Amino acid sequence: MIILITGASHTGKTALAQKLLEKYKYPYLSIDHLKMGLIRSGNTALTPLDDDKLTEYLWPIVREMIKTAIENKQNLIVEGCYIPFDWANDFDKEYLENIKYYCLILSESYIKNNFADIKKFASVIENRLDDEWCTMESVLTDNAEVLSLAKRHNVNYILIDDKYEINIDF
Repeated sequence: MIILITGASHTGKTALAQKLLEKYKYPYLSIDHLKMGLIRSGNTALTPLDDDKLTEYLWPIVREMIKTAIENKQNLIVEGCYIPFDWANDFDKEYLENIKYYCLILSESYIKNNFADIKKFASVIENRLDDEWCTMESVLTDNAEVLSLAKRHNVNYILIDDKYEINIDF
């Protein structure tokens, strides 16, 4: 089984992947780690700020890693914001039967009522060296955009509105 976890920055993708690893013993791939490895090794001139271009660059690699894991009957959690909303178009039926997709989205009211906690838990799994760019306005904008795209592409999403509680069973 392949589990895809995506969403805007600061929605808890990595924390959820870690929770699922502990519960199901499925390894996970952080697309951010792949991104930084490719950037730091000089295999791309893209920078961490080139979000749209990074999706175009990283997704074909991640997509083929997913196919390989399925072909080898391996479980894998893939998390990161570089999964396109039309991701399912890249897989035939036999692959799709082995993939579950979750897009995490924070509601406007959740963000406004819990922004201090969003910032507080930002480094719960990985250490964010520079998080100054993360403002309430940027989180509101990013999550509104992700919600709009999720609805437009009719993908599975989890809207975190009242309290932050995500339970995924498969």
